[in-house]
Amino acid sequence: MSTTPTRVFEAKPAVREAVGLLIGVVGASSSGKTFSALRLATGIQQIVGGDIDVIDTENGRALYYADRFRFNHVRFGAPFSPLDYLEAVRYCAKRGSKTVLIDSMSHEHEGPGGVLEWHEQETQRLAKAWGVPPGKAQLAAWAPPKSARRKFINELLQLNVNVIATFRAKEKLKVVPGKDPQPLGWQPISGDEFIYEMTLQCLLKPGSNGVPAWDSDYDSERAIMKLPAQFVEFFTVNREGGGREFKREQLSEEMGAKLAQWAIGGSKPAPELDALIADYAKCTDLAEFQAIEKRRAAVWAKPMPAGYKARVKEASDAAITRVNSGAPTTVENDKADATPPDDKTWKETARSQESVKALDTEWQACLAAYKGNVPLEVESAFTFAREQMSERENEIVLT
Repeated sequence: MSTTPTRVFEAKPAVREAVGLLIGVVGASSSGKTFSALRLATGIQQIVGGDIDVIDTENGRALYYADRFRFNHVRFGAPFSPLDYLEAVRYCAKRGSKTVLIDSMSHEHEGPGGVLEWHEQETQRLAKAWGVPPGKAQLAAWAPPKSARRKFINELLQLNVNVIATFRAKEKLKVVPGKDPQPLGWQPISGDEFIYEMTLQCLLKPGSNGVPAWDSDYDSERAIMKLPAQFVEFFTVNREGGGREFKREQLSEEMGAKLAQWAIGGSKPAPELDALIADYAKCTDLAEFQAIEKRRAAVWAKPMPAGYKARVKEASDAAITRVNSGAPTTVENDKADATPPDDKTWKETARSQESVKALDTEWQACLAAYKGNVPLEVESAFTFAREQMSERENEIVLT
């Protein structure tokens, strides 16, 4: 008679370990999903170093922002099965990327070769094999695509990378027989499984300009907003009279950096090393790189918190690659015009254009007027106007 082996357990003081971030950005058309996700990714990079890889299912739309952000572009076309997504993320992780932006994850659900199409094909296959009507095979037909999705999610959680995924959103109604349709608000085009695994998930409503909504009149909208207690302070401010209230601020590099700092885990703060990693991430010039290397040499022989030496080395290696590739540098102007351009006029100019071509022409004029130092609020007006027009002109119709 066999006996169950005695298991040995050990209790140790709890120490929070480093984890990879899994962030969902759900947004309606023209809400600023891609731009906001790139800002978060840039902030994460400032802390963890390494490259940002953008897996682009949107027909190259991420390249609209190549002059604003530094990232590697991975074009990803159909089929969009969960296992195809997994291969794309594996590729980025294997080449050493520390932050992966998937834009967009919605194709995994309803794009060509995605879960819904896979389910329909499996339904027809089983119905034919079993000699039954398709309705009799629908439940069993979910097994292969759902299993593939679970494999994709499970491996995402195991990879040592930070992942940001954008999801398209659309307004939904719940139809109840004999009653008026019940609005459910904006819902992601995705499987329900993703929300449970997200470290953080926010909703960008139409015209939000990258400002997330953290509350709603609809239970269904609140259900897709995920803001754990450890992140509340990042997105709130003290309210006059006591308590806290949500900030009305765009998702930003600063927010991304705060999330990444939390994800590092129990490491002791090392602001000097964090600044070194951040400077490497911005470096594209040889002289600048040599100056940063001198700073690294001064601290390299000193004791460092766990994991920092590897992170500094990765940041340095990534900077070497950029410098050797001849990436252009940004030259700041020493002087501003005696009569500075009017911010309000340029923002109104951005909103009034009727085509991407016209907007691009005005953007060049704006750059010249500000001598390259365009204020963020003006740049954001052009960015979101461009995204809105581009989505209107180049919208991919999913079947």
